[in-house]
Amino acid sequence: MDILIMVGQLILGLTILVGLHELGHMLTAKWFGMRVEKYAIGFPPKIFSKKVGETEYMLGLIPLGGFVKISGMVDESLDTEALKKDPEPYEFRAKPAWQRLIVMMGGIIVNVITGIVIFIALNYYYGETYLPASEVKYGVQPNQLGQELGFEAGDKIVALNGRPLENFNDVYSMDMLLDRGSYYTVERNGNQVDIPIPTDFMDRMADNKERMVFIQPREPFMVGQVAPNSTADKAGLKAGDYIKSVNGESTLFFSDFQAAMQKYAGKPVTIEVERNNEPVILKATVNEDGTLGFYQKPLLEYATRDFSLGESIPRGTNQAFGVITANLKGFGKIFRGEVSASKSLSGPIGIAQIFGDTFNWYKFWSITGMLSMVLAFMNFLPIPALDGGHVVFLTYEMISGRKPSDNFLENAQKVGMVLLLGLMAFAIFNDVFKIIF
Repeated sequence: MDILIMVGQLILGLTILVGLHELGHMLTAKWFGMRVEKYAIGFPPKIFSKKVGETEYMLGLIPLGGFVKISGMVDESLDTEALKKDPEPYEFRAKPAWQRLIVMMGGIIVNVITGIVIFIALNYYYGETYLPASEVKYGVQPNQLGQELGFEAGDKIVALNGRPLENFNDVYSMDMLLDRGSYYTVERNGNQVDIPIPTDFMDRMADNKERMVFIQPREPFMVGQVAPNSTADKAGLKAGDYIKSVNGESTLFFSDFQAAMQKYAGKPVTIEVERNNEPVILKATVNEDGTLGFYQKPLLEYATRDFSLGESIPRGTNQAFGVITANLKGFGKIFRGEVSASKSLSGPIGIAQIFGDTFNWYKFWSITGMLSMVLAFMNFLPIPALDGGHVVFLTYEMISGRKPSDNFLENAQKVGMVLLLGLMAFAIFNDVFKIIF
């Protein structure tokens, strides 16, 4: 069931984005009087098709893309028979270069608009829930990756790149992690210490199962809901209890308690709790997976902020274009050799894992909005067979006044298809490799 949820979200997200992308091409083509022979979401074999007017609308079984077939255009179908005849007025090749350019940009523009609209809607409908830096009174708890970076338990982060920290969520921002020369400033034992982010940190994060959570706030906690008939229930643990120690080891913070549970997994323990300001001693045997069977109730207070439509528009727009900025910075790191392409790139399997095995509308639309901007960015790359490749050739034609030959365009398309298929194969193999190893 978990896999079905992941795959279902991937298919739904891609269907929405690919459908809108190809719709952008189709609508602009029809606007300029071009004949659109086919509009397809997904690749053959065909599940469903219906011809309306001059256009066949098709749904394919393989949901990893889509296409629009415009008469007189050298595209991924490589159907060049019609190009041997003189161009018809309704064909792509018969139209002015500026119209063809708009048609090729249509899908990219629609994806950008979709991403912006999604982020604006998320801000307006959900607002923002965040942890004020002032709430992180007890500092942070680093995992192994955080310790390698230079953090110590109890460090209080006071600034990011010299700017005072107000929203703790900013600690994980892509601007911090991707910018060269970024550093954290922490307060440690009454002194301020700078912790620089090394250029290969994204590679280290890719190797870390917990990914972004290399540090987390140290948070005191109380017992929340206790699962019926669980180890915690049988031991007498109750909602509202404060767990003070396990086998005499202090567990003031939830990270301390988790460490103790892993240490004593499968073993009997003595648990000291505070209940109604009175100490209570309980006996239990920790489960083999290092749990007792209760939900913690965090004691840190998160803040919420609502946004009007006027506030949501610039905020959502900035978030949408921030995705493209992050991609540019990421590609820069790959080209400079600071991060590995194999660790940074993900295919359909990796994207499905990002969606996760539980469904949440906020998370689904957040990821879909991000993918819409990524799809726009990737399609704008100057690679033949992508929209960006067509844009390059059309820009050359508009500047030079000379149109590349159909033979050149056909061969460029073939080269582009080989590159794209190779990249797709690499991404899928890379996803499988990450899962296995």
